Amino acid sequence: MADLDEKNADQNTGGENTAPEGTGSQKSGDPLSSAPGMFEFDSVKKLRESLKDGTFSEIIDDWKWIFSYSMHFKGAIVFYTILGIVSTTLGLIASLVSKYVIDIITGYQMDKLGTMIFILLGSAAFRIIINNVLKRITLKLRININNEIQADIFNKIVDSEWLSLSKYSSGDILNRFSSDTGTVATNAISWLPSIIIAVYNFVITFVAIWSLSKVMALISFGTAPVLLIMSRYFIRRQREYGKKVREMSSSVTAFEVETFYNMDTIKSFGVMDYYKKKLRGWQAKFKQIQLDYNMFSIKTGVLLSVVGMIVQYSVFGYCLWLLWTRAITYGTMVFFLEQRGRLSTAFDNLVSVVPNFLNSSISAHRIRELVDLPKEQHLESHENMPPEKGTQGYTIKMSEVDFSYTEGKQVITESAFEAHPGEIVALVGPSGEGKTTMIRLILGLVHPEEGDVTISYKDGEELSMSADYRYLFSYVPQGNSIMSGTVAENLRLAKEDATDEEIVQALKTACAWDFIKDKPDTINCQIGERGRGFSEGQAQRIAIARALLRDAPVMLLDEATSALDVATEREVLRNIITERADRTVIVTTHRPTVLNMCSRIYRVVDRKVTQLSEEESSKMAMEF
Repeated sequence: MADLDEKNADQNTGGENTAPEGTGSQKSGDPLSSAPGMFEFDSVKKLRESLKDGTFSEIIDDWKWIFSYSMHFKGAIVFYTILGIVSTTLGLIASLVSKYVIDIITGYQMDKLGTMIFILLGSAAFRIIINNVLKRITLKLRININNEIQADIFNKIVDSEWLSLSKYSSGDILNRFSSDTGTVATNAISWLPSIIIAVYNFVITFVAIWSLSKVMALISFGTAPVLLIMSRYFIRRQREYGKKVREMSSSVTAFEVETFYNMDTIKSFGVMDYYKKKLRGWQAKFKQIQLDYNMFSIKTGVLLSVVGMIVQYSVFGYCLWLLWTRAITYGTMVFFLEQRGRLSTAFDNLVSVVPNFLNSSISAHRIRELVDLPKEQHLESHENMPPEKGTQGYTIKMSEVDFSYTEGKQVITESAFEAHPGEIVALVGPSGEGKTTMIRLILGLVHPEEGDVTISYKDGEELSMSADYRYLFSYVPQGNSIMSGTVAENLRLAKEDATDEEIVQALKTACAWDFIKDKPDTINCQIGERGRGFSEGQAQRIAIARALLRDAPVMLLDEATSALDVATEREVLRNIITERADRTVIVTTHRPTVLNMCSRIYRVVDRKVTQLSEEESSKMAMEF
C-alpha cells in the first residue's frame, strides 16, 4: 500500500518527469525538465497547428532523418519493445495476483496462498530482470546512436564551407553537437517503442478496470478531459520557456568556451572581476527563468493537485461504497486503486510521446542546419592529381580577384598575385586590410566572386584552387596553434607515420631542437593546452616544424615568425628555402628582416593587392 500511495501522490502532482534523458547541456535546474504532464497536451495543440501552417512536413523530414539512424539498430529496438510489453504484462499479472492474495487472506482461503505467492514473486523477479535488461539495452543503443550521429555530423561539419560555418559561434556548434545530438539519440530509440508500450499499457489497464467496473474505468479516466481543456492556455507559455532555455544554453556555453580559451588574455588585462560579473549576470538571467517557471509550475501544480485529489477521492469513495454494499472484495478495491494510478500514468506516458516527438524534431532540425551547410568544392575525379614532389615546385597565381564576406562589402578588389618555386613572397599591409583573407583564398577556404586563384607546376595546366589540393600546402596560422599532448604528437598531426628522426630533423630546421633537446623526454615532453610550458616564440617554432614535417611544396606563414628574434627568424626562413629548393613560401608580415629576404612584396591596402617595385620594396623595408 505504501507503493500505491506513492503512485497516487505522483498523480496528484502531475506525474513524474517524462522528459527524455540526454537532453544535453541544458543547465542544472532546467525549468523544462520538470514540466507538468499538461504540457504534453500543449504539444498536441502545437502539432495540430503545424498541420495547418505547413510546418508538419518539416517535422516529418526531421524524423525521417532521425529514423535513418534508428534503422541501423531496428533488431535491438524490436527486442526492446517486446521486453517492454512483457514487463507491462507482468506488472498487470502481479496486480491481479495481489488482489487474489488479499482476497485469500481476508477470506481465510489458505489453500491457494502458496501458488499465488509463487506467481507474485516470480513475476516480480522476472520484471526486475527485464527492467534491468531494458536499461542495459537502452544505454547501449543510446550510446551507439549518439556516437554514430556525432561521427557523421563531425565529418560533415569539417567538410562544410568555411564561410558558412564561421557564421555559427563555437559555443552554438558545441551545444548542437552535444545537447541536440543527445536528445535525438535518446528519442531515436525510445519514441516508437514508447508509443507501442504506452498504448499497450493503457489499453490492458483500462480493459482490466472496465471488465470489473465500467463506472470505475470512467472515473479513473476523469483527469484526461480536464487536462485537454486546460492545454490551450499553457501552450504559449511552454513555447516561451522552451525558446529561452535553448537560447540561454547556447549563450552560456559560448561564454564559457570563450572565457576559458582566452584565460591568458583575461588575466593579462586584469579583467577577472569583469568576467566574474558577466558570469553572475548569466546566472541571474537563468535564475530568473527558473523562478518564473517555478511560480508558473506551482500555480499549475496546485490546479493539477486539486483535479487529482477529486479523481482520487472519487475513486476511493466509490470503492468504499462498492465494498460497503459487498459488490466487490477488499482485494478488488486495492486493485482498483492501484490500477487507477497505472491508468493515469499510462495516459501521461502516452501523451508525453508528443512533446518528445517535437523536442527531437527541433533538435534534429538544429543539427541538420549544420549538416546541410554548403560543402567545400571538391573535384569530380581524383585521377591525375598533381604530385607533391618531382615537379620543380608550384606556382600560385591570383588574377583580377574580387571577394567579399558579405554582399556589398568588398574585402579584395581587382587584385593580382603570384609566387613561384624557390621564392619567398611577402604580403604586407595594415591590420584588417585582407592579408589573412588572401591566405584563405589561396587555401581555397573561400572562393573569389570574380577572377581565379590557381596552382600550377612546370609544364602543367593551371588548376583552380580546390579543397582537394590542400595536401600541397603547409600552413602556419596566426596565433598559438599548438595542441595539448607531446611535441611528437603535435608534429605527427602533419604526418602521422613520421619517424622520430624525421621529427628531430624538422625541429632542427625550425630552430626548435635547441630547446627541445634539453627537455627530460625531448620530443616526448608534454605540452599544455595552447602551448603552455613554452614561450610564444618556442610555440611558433614548433608550429613551423610541424608544417615543415609535412614537406609540402607550398608553405604559408601568416605572421608565423612574429615572436622570433631577428637572427632566429632569418635562420628559420633560410632553412625553409634551403631544405627544399623548389618550395614556394608566402608570408604575411610586418618584419623588415622578412622583407629583405623576399623575392617580391605585395601590399594589401584599400581592398587592393598590388606588387611593389624594387624601389618601393627597398623603401618599405627601410621604413620598417
